[in-house]
Formats: sequence, structure tokens, C-alpha cells
Amino acid sequence: VQLQASGGGLVQAGDSLRLSCAASGRVFSVGAMGWYRQAPGKQRELVANISPGGSANYADSVKGRFTISRDNAKNAVYLQMDSLKPEDTAVYHCSAVLNRMDYWGKGTQVTVSS
Repeated sequence: VQLQASGGGLVQAGDSLRLSCAASGRVFSVGAMGWYRQAPGKQRELVANISPGGSANYADSVKGRFTISRDNAKNAVYLQMDSLKPEDTAVYHCSAVLNRMDYWGKGTQVTVSS
């Protein structure tokens, strides 16, 4: 069982990016899914998470700009990032509770230039 994230890149301030993350392997159940990020020299922080039923929570710093969603049929979670700012630059990791265990995907770099 593993999580695979994609969609990072280098963009300019004000641009948009969409991150995707899908679980693969013998997945029998999927709980909460989410995205975290870690910038150089900073602690990892929660960006957003979403319950199996679709209830979402966001960090204050991204509210109104980022949207998390999931596709339960594909065991996937997405992060639509709009109005990106230089301070959004970080390595973004997806996470999920799969088969009642916590899993983390390899990070994807998001760099926003001013």
C-alpha cells in the first residue's frame, strides 16, 4: 500500500496548481485524507484534510484559496491551489488513513516565484 502524489511545479504568484494523490495496493478502507507542507527551516504544517464524507478543514493561511476534494472510487485526494503566494513554497505531502493505518506519500515540490 502506498500513496503517490503529483502535480507540483514552479509557478508565478497568482497562478494555480492542482495536486493529486492516489492510493494503490491492497486498500480495503480509506479514512481521512489530507495534505501537509513543509518549507525550508519550518515545521511541517497541515494544509487541509477531508473526511470520508467530504467534510474539509483548512489552515487559516490557505482558506479561500485552496480547495481539497476526494474521489472515493479512485482512493484519491486532490488539492486545488489558486492565487498562489511565494509563502506557499514548500514540499507538499499527502496523507491518508488506509486500512486503519497512517500513510504518507513522497512529497512534491511547489515553488511560487514573486
